[in-house]
Amino acid sequence: MQEQGRAERGGAVLGLLLAAFSFSLMTVCVKGAGDRLPVAEVVLARALVSLGLSWWLVRRAAINPWGQRRRLLALRGLLGSVALACVYGAVTRLPLATATLLQYLYPTFTALLAWLSLGELLSRRMLLACGCGWLGVLVVAQGTSPAMAGLTVWHSLFHPLAWSGSPAVIGLLLGLLGALLTALAYVSVRELGRSEHPLVIVFWFPLMALPLTLPWVLLDPVLPNGIELLWLLGVGLFTQLGQIGLTHGLTQLPAARATTIGYAQVLFAAFWGWLLFGESISSTTALGALLILTAALLSR
Repeated sequence: MQEQGRAERGGAVLGLLLAAFSFSLMTVCVKGAGDRLPVAEVVLARALVSLGLSWWLVRRAAINPWGQRRRLLALRGLLGSVALACVYGAVTRLPLATATLLQYLYPTFTALLAWLSLGELLSRRMLLACGCGWLGVLVVAQGTSPAMAGLTVWHSLFHPLAWSGSPAVIGLLLGLLGALLTALAYVSVRELGRSEHPLVIVFWFPLMALPLTLPWVLLDPVLPNGIELLWLLGVGLFTQLGQIGLTHGLTQLPAARATTIGYAQVLFAAFWGWLLFGESISSTTALGALLILTAALLSR
């Protein structure tokens, strides 16, 4: 029995590493496709692949795909879709490691939102996590855009001219918004988990992403070429592989340990950024990364 338990835990660790590896490759595909294709088109391609697979899984499990609380399911799908578009937008404008790091602010956002909306307690440890996380964002912002150094970071973030003048500033804002919306989506998932099957919640994500992104794509369609079609296919494929590995790992390991292993995605993203896109990691970005990952660990 002990050997079987070790084997299961070992398989769970491998599954989580596979998930982190797959999600990092997904960001590579997003960066490759997003060089010319609009973000809405990338999200639409991802939604088409996920919707087909999710529908097949729901039907295979003989579950009613429409659920019980459809308004909240739709809201969760909309939040997740916009969050995904923000994350993809950040990936196309920032180094892979930096964009991935910003996404890891969602645990602190989730804790704050759960405190406000669900009445969950906010401990001193969580307050410390929030402080570390936001300090990390300021440090990463300083390393990403020298114009944002010091106290001028707030001016650069909120001044209207910054939006049109610096892709790095826009990428940072999109990354922060993506983390916030991810947290909102996660809070809604917590509430939906009381009444809905997980497969139903997953199914509504691409179901809402499809009508949300299709009009944007039709307004300004860009026909993908051969390599871009492969990038788009990779976005859907690696996302699904990541979901499979993540689900397997979370069913076999405690959530805290599983989350820690998932941080390997940052290392993978840094490696792909260096190998494929010539991205380097400055000491400032490394310090910001340490602060954000510390915040994520404290948020467990």
